[in-house]
Amino acid sequence: MRSGTVALLGRTNVGKSTFLNAALGERLAIVSSRPQTTRDALLGIVHRPEAQIAFVDTPGLHRPRTELGRRMNAAARDAARATDAVILMTDVGTLLGSRKGAARSPLHEEDAAIYREVPTATKVVVVINKIDLLRDKLQLLPLIAAWNAVREPDAIVPVSALTEDGVERVIEAVVPLLPEGPPAWEPDALTDRPTRFFAREFVREQVLEATRGEVPHAVAVSIDEIREAGESLSIRATLHVEKAGQRGILVGQGGAQIKAIGTAARLRLQELAGKRVHLELFVRVTPRWKDVPRQLAELGYDAPTGGAGDAPAPVPEAAAGASSRPRRRSTRGRQRSSR
Repeated sequence: MRSGTVALLGRTNVGKSTFLNAALGERLAIVSSRPQTTRDALLGIVHRPEAQIAFVDTPGLHRPRTELGRRMNAAARDAARATDAVILMTDVGTLLGSRKGAARSPLHEEDAAIYREVPTATKVVVVINKIDLLRDKLQLLPLIAAWNAVREPDAIVPVSALTEDGVERVIEAVVPLLPEGPPAWEPDALTDRPTRFFAREFVREQVLEATRGEVPHAVAVSIDEIREAGESLSIRATLHVEKAGQRGILVGQGGAQIKAIGTAARLRLQELAGKRVHLELFVRVTPRWKDVPRQLAELGYDAPTGGAGDAPAPVPEAAAGASSRPRRRSTRGRQRSSR
């Protein structure tokens, strides 16, 4: 039996969260077509007869323009240092560019930079995502050669996380890299995050789905109250935006937009929690929240404190309210979203 943690590391929008959901068979991580959707490290546990793998989805590494962006990058790097192995995920974007006549290297320069940051002693599986976009899979050969030229990883696996093609091959490549030992989690454990965390994330996911422009990236969600009583869950949450105009967009004419966001988020929460959910949303203008350390901390985006040998620091959760963790469901959840 092998058991360990594996960080999902890479640029924004290469499909790390989509891969995690496909590996779990559950719609755990929020996903969208927008960059920097993932803001927190999220652990999801995959159970196999021969292994238990705790995947850690991380924010996409990018060039930050705010304090929030810098904290997201730091959270991703902390997670990668604390795990037993790393999945370095990329996609076929450079190959699509070259097919259109652009003179590009088959290896994205930011991918190469991320790979060079990974310590040489770390076990690495390179996952090339979105191969469903390629008509000719032979196009992958120069990209694979370019990865090996930087530093030969333990394995290179082409996949389509969206169609789940190759996901099991990635798991098979990862298992031998984990240390031998008993399972660290209960057989039905899905994550270490409480329901409060997913309430916040699922509301933000619906904002990403419903809005455009600067609004999705200007929104943070805080949970004001969460009460669990038997088979029902009551949640009050506040959506924080930076400008009054953004508040107007979120609320919508006659409150139609915020009502639609709340309805969709409530259905997502009911699917995960397996119980009836009542969700009440408010919108508040909190200027410059992405750059004010105190406000970031209040919204759950603490500066990472873990060192190279520490576990990823979890997002602080208020002591009050429901704290139970979602368990693995018997039915296989399907994700609706993009890559």
